[in-house]
Amino acid sequence: MSTDPIFNPTAIAQWAQQVGIGRFMSWYWGWPITEIVHFTGLCLLFGTVALYDLRLLGVARGVALSSMQRLIPVGLAGFGLSICSGLMFVVTMPDQYLYNPAFQTKLCLMALAGINVTLFYATTARLANATPEAALPPLRARVFGAVSLLCWLGIIACGRVITLYRPSWHWCAWC
Repeated sequence: MSTDPIFNPTAIAQWAQQVGIGRFMSWYWGWPITEIVHFTGLCLLFGTVALYDLRLLGVARGVALSSMQRLIPVGLAGFGLSICSGLMFVVTMPDQYLYNPAFQTKLCLMALAGINVTLFYATTARLANATPEAALPPLRARVFGAVSLLCWLGIIACGRVITLYRPSWHWCAWC
C-alpha cells in the first residue's frame, strides 16, 4: 500500500512542465498574464453574479430579473477564464495550493456556490424571474441570493489570503 498523497505535487508539476504550462508560467510575463486573465474572468463572473444576487435581495427593483438572464453567458465566460487560469496556477505550484487551507476553503465555497445555484434554478428561478419589476422577490429567492453573494465574496477573500499560507517564494527573480 502506497503512502503517497492522493495528489502528488511533484508529478503534477512535472506534467505541467511537460505540456508547456510550467514553461509558460516561469516565463517573465507568464504569471502576470495569467493573473490578468484570472482577474478579468473573476470580474466578468462576479459582476454578473453580484448584479443578479443584489437584485434578488431587492436592490434596483426597477430592473426585471428576467432581463438579467441575458448576462448568464458573460458570467459563464468569466467562470471559464477563471477556472482555466486558476488551474494554471495550481498545476504550476501544486504544493503551494493543494494543502493550503485558504485554497481548500475557496474550493469548498465554490462547491457550495455551485450547489446553491443548482438548487436555485431547480426550485426558485422561475418564480423569482416572474417577480414584477418593482416587487421584492420571494424570501427563498432572497436567501439563495444572499448565500450566493456571501460564497463569492468568500471565494474572492480566500483567493487573496492564499499567499499568506504559502511558504516564502517568488515567481520571478526581480521580485
